[in-house]
Amino acid sequence: MSDILQLRNVRKSFGAVVVADDVTFDLQEGQALGVIGPNGAGKTSMFNLITGMLSSDSGNIIFDGVDITKQSAAKRCRAGLARSFQVPQPFSGMTVFENALVAATQAAGLDGKAADDFCLEVIEQTGLIAKANVLAGKLTLLERKRLELTRALCAKPKLLLLDEIAGGLTEAECHSLVETITKIHKSGVSIIWIEHVVHALLAVVDRLIVIDFGKKIAEGEPKAIMKSPEVQEIYLGIEADA
Repeated sequence: MSDILQLRNVRKSFGAVVVADDVTFDLQEGQALGVIGPNGAGKTSMFNLITGMLSSDSGNIIFDGVDITKQSAAKRCRAGLARSFQVPQPFSGMTVFENALVAATQAAGLDGKAADDFCLEVIEQTGLIAKANVLAGKLTLLERKRLELTRALCAKPKLLLLDEIAGGLTEAECHSLVETITKIHKSGVSIIWIEHVVHALLAVVDRLIVIDFGKKIAEGEPKAIMKSPEVQEIYLGIEADA
């Protein structure tokens, strides 16, 4: 399998605050990569760098064989990079279907009946078909998170970036969401998922990386990474010699 994404020594700072410290990793097509780390570690900043919402100070980002380091966020999205946001940001005065249609037409380049049919297919996949004509502003938290997922999928992504999409959900809601994400992953979509709900993450991802102070401190098989003394000390607050 070829790499869908490569980060090479990507660095970003705001004065003395470093949010990406020579971050390097690869993601193969069809893989699911989990990202964990303390609050403020630089995880969302890494997503912003990948999607073009932030420009890097140095390093390279290669997506699907193309160096996108200098490309705009819009161009990256149209090339197949889509994301959800930690805090759902739908067009609250538009329906679920209309929100999906914006992504399908503006990012995936669909129109007419093809766009309509595709949006309905995705809305069905994400469990929102009963809410298709409901205004986004009237949805529950779980439904808004599902709408974030819907809009990202309607962009027809080659790579899907999920930012703490399970945060704030009940155990039952989290389980339901994990089932949906698992189906998406099995369909062949590559995924990078930032999450504090670790058991949800471990149910889906093939590999795990740990970020702290903008630096990648560990990478590997998920269960082995979670047992690492360094990771437990930095991420879980358990002293390494405990």
